[in-house]
Amino acid sequence: MKTKAVRLYGKNDLRLEEFELPAIKDDEILATVISDSICMSSYKASSQGPDHKRVPDDVAENPIIIGHEFCGEILEVGSKWAGQFKAGQKFSIQPALNYKGSLDAPGYSFQYIGGDATNIVIPNEVMEMGCLLPYEGDAYFMGSLSEPVSCIVGTYHAMYHIPQGTYIHDMGIREGGNLAILAGVGPMGLGAIDYAIHAPVKPGLLVVTDIDDARLKRAATIYTVEEAANNGVKLVYLNTKDTADPIEALMAETGGDGYDDVLVMAPVRPLIEQGDKILTKDGCLNFFAGPSDTEFKAEMNFYNVHYAFHHIVGTSGGNTDDMKESLEMMGDGRLNPSAMITHVGGLDAVVETTLNLPKIPGGKKLIYNHKKMDLTAIADFEELGKSNPFFAELDKLVKKHNGLWNVEAEKYLLENAPAI
Repeated sequence: MKTKAVRLYGKNDLRLEEFELPAIKDDEILATVISDSICMSSYKASSQGPDHKRVPDDVAENPIIIGHEFCGEILEVGSKWAGQFKAGQKFSIQPALNYKGSLDAPGYSFQYIGGDATNIVIPNEVMEMGCLLPYEGDAYFMGSLSEPVSCIVGTYHAMYHIPQGTYIHDMGIREGGNLAILAGVGPMGLGAIDYAIHAPVKPGLLVVTDIDDARLKRAATIYTVEEAANNGVKLVYLNTKDTADPIEALMAETGGDGYDDVLVMAPVRPLIEQGDKILTKDGCLNFFAGPSDTEFKAEMNFYNVHYAFHHIVGTSGGNTDDMKESLEMMGDGRLNPSAMITHVGGLDAVVETTLNLPKIPGGKKLIYNHKKMDLTAIADFEELGKSNPFFAELDKLVKKHNGLWNVEAEKYLLENAPAI
């Protein structure tokens, strides 16, 4: 079977190509990919090429398919897995396989599986590690977003606190405690707000900061103060750019007590140091955003590490259980990650989008692999719709859902956008 895919050959060398997939083996699965959301991790892999820890050294001779946040349908199942999977079944994939200690992952390391392809061959190790996850939702984009949402779920589970006088690590944020999400209204920050409000273990106070009023206002219309209060959480949005002393303003929200948990959502040194200064006793700081700079550093008060038991955690992706939790919570309506998506496009938009991702404002860029479509901001649908009925209809459908991407819009796009 032929596939069209975006392949990585070296640093900043991405190519959209058509080629023949090999026939599947008895322990492999043939599938089609409907949607993929582009991640900053793909940008990092593309910019670093073979220097990236997950990208093979021989990528120039054996290019890999990029993309790791994808959802699709199974086409054919090898005999080994015929009792567990079937043709027509929707799926999502946990790319962090951890197969025999290897860092190899779909979207970084394999020639025939990645999110930015029309058709793929799923290798045995994905199924062996339980990382091919059946998905029963209506929206393919939700299946794509289950991977980034699992990163958020994982980071909450990785937080911990130690009751004084013990060596027990109580995993997770402090229930009913104070939580700050710094630089928290980007795409992953929005997901972190959603999870904090709707997860089984919730903070009592959630303070979300940023320095962009427009982004803060958008977040406040999606995850409202009222919705948070209905779930037992006091939610505060705070523009720290407008405050003379951000530390003082953040501490004031807690009555001077400080924060049990802090998520730092951007790799910015002053932001990390801000998070360190607002921690309370036994406070946990989670450095969520992975930097590209291998020498990235920030200062931390080690007096407080010793006497106030401050500690740092960092996570890079979620595990399979985190992804299962994400799919379950999305499936029953507790989580709605649609707010992450600000742009949609076709497979022909992947190369330019990936290579320029840091320069493109907004949140997640969602790709429909079987379609040809320039990357387009949802916010531009209204203007484009004045001269293009396709965008006029998409605009109408997203406005029905508070300006968010949704299953109706997805179905219309899949039925009406030109094939690649």
